[in-house]
Amino acid sequence: MRSNNVLGFIFAATLDDKIPELASSRTTASVPIGGKYRLIDFDLSNMSNSGINNVGIVAKSNFQSLMDHVGSGSAYDLSKRRSNLSILPPYDGKAFSSFVETIYNMHGYIEHCREEYILISQGNVVTNIDYTDVFDFHTKKKADITLIYKNHAIPQGYDRPITLDVDEDGKVIQVFVKPGVVDKESKFNHAYGSVLIKKDLLMSEIRNALSVNQLDIRRLLQSSLGKYSIYAYENKGYCAAISSINDYFEFNMDLMKKEVRDELFNPQRPIYTKVRDDAPSRYGLTSNVKNSIIAQGCVINGEVENCVISKGVYVGEGAKLSNCIVMQDTKIGCNTNLNYVIIDKDVTIKDGRSLMGYDSYPIYIAKKSVV
Repeated sequence: MRSNNVLGFIFAATLDDKIPELASSRTTASVPIGGKYRLIDFDLSNMSNSGINNVGIVAKSNFQSLMDHVGSGSAYDLSKRRSNLSILPPYDGKAFSSFVETIYNMHGYIEHCREEYILISQGNVVTNIDYTDVFDFHTKKKADITLIYKNHAIPQGYDRPITLDVDEDGKVIQVFVKPGVVDKESKFNHAYGSVLIKKDLLMSEIRNALSVNQLDIRRLLQSSLGKYSIYAYENKGYCAAISSINDYFEFNMDLMKKEVRDELFNPQRPIYTKVRDDAPSRYGLTSNVKNSIIAQGCVINGEVENCVISKGVYVGEGAKLSNCIVMQDTKIGCNTNLNYVIIDKDVTIKDGRSLMGYDSYPIYIAKKSVV
């Protein structure tokens, strides 16, 4: 099976309700992350790097930011003659209530595409994965369905996670919904939402599910165990599923680790994004920056430690920022003291302000706020 025989299908708003602070004016997939990226950059880059040339993005609401960011797909090499990137707004202008209904209502688009297989992704996962390996695994095992999973602690926002019991050959023995014990110490084979399946098989099962009013993808997977050959491919690399504000904060803090950056931003499989032409960042005589990620176009006159600073941010003289995530074009005044704060785009923090959260409860400042 060749990867260009696969249609990429990304759900951009699956977990909007889990991160309402960040997704109030945008979809989950377009949430800024890592200083200069959006969540969807990882999905689109992984697909493009793996030779998937046709990608559809399912949007639900607030998708102007998403459309502005991905554009025609040229940043991801998806705007050539034999490639395509499509934004798919809600069918009939309505938001979908279930995965099954969404797929069914998109059947015209899906069946019109020439690809034989479909790779479904949830748009909230940060990883650098070679889908060619997944395709090879799927073919070798002669699988009907391949689920991609990560063996890790379940991220906080998943109240009904899908976990798998997998044998030594990779075959799925059992599909569980909401395991009994979920904490930061317990690890599970978490199927985080990426599925490879033949397009005709998917549409057949979707129609059957609708005919019996079975709208839950979890139950659909469980009922498919006896009918089809279901295998699971383990993602052994770094993988963060953003399903809560704490997950978001923890991932950005993980970027301070060199081993995480080296794995995510592998030059053999680059992560692409929309380019914004800014001047290099400027560091004043009173600046002091430690263990931080600073995007281009910033002016730093204060102290910054363990922070992710996006493009065009201004930090005034005497300001002290620790363990903060600051999105683009925010202005932070002089003599401010910020610790464990997530600041959205175009925010103004006036001189002398002091805000302090905690690693398990970071403070969030909404877009365009004035503090």
